[in-house]
Amino acid sequence: MVRGQYRGYRHEHGVSQNSKVETFAALRLHVDSWRWHGVPFLVRAGKRLAVTATEVMVDLDLPPQQIFKADKFDQPNYFRFRLSPDVVIAVGARAKAPGEQMAGEHVELNVLHQDAEEMDAYERLIGDAMRGDLTLFSREDSAEAQWRVVDPILKSDTPLHAYDPHTWGPPQSADIAKDVNPWHDPIVVKQDIHQIRAM
Repeated sequence: MVRGQYRGYRHEHGVSQNSKVETFAALRLHVDSWRWHGVPFLVRAGKRLAVTATEVMVDLDLPPQQIFKADKFDQPNYFRFRLSPDVVIAVGARAKAPGEQMAGEHVELNVLHQDAEEMDAYERLIGDAMRGDLTLFSREDSAEAQWRVVDPILKSDTPLHAYDPHTWGPPQSADIAKDVNPWHDPIVVKQDIHQIRAM
């Protein structure tokens, strides 16, 4: 685990000058089951990062053979699920580039859901709470199970690393992912909603 705090946090209104509260955390987790044996789960979250987005990236194992021999293969095939600020499901793969040469190129197929009239996440949660709809809320046993994972982390004595606002957190977090793939840095592309509807 790597904990961080953005430079300037201690100057925020109401924050102690010697605060040890983290504004960033990067974790490497493992699920103790046969299905997920050996699969690392990398989680990174924080305040004042380069982009505000919630995204899940599932990298697939590299195939045992390389079809495009002239290629420098630098990215595995993947599934990408963007949960906010918009909803996107994407499949990324290596495909044959146009032309006679047997060379590959990276392609990504996106399905985007965006509606100008749609409520944002907090508006929906508040509305659901007012109506008594608990679909998007954690049950008590689920929250307790989450705390069993998080509580020992919060009580651990890991160092607090400083990072600059609008970056991807402290550089020490790169060590968590160094033996798999580097961290996936989400990007947010502003698109015209009317153009998306016309597609």
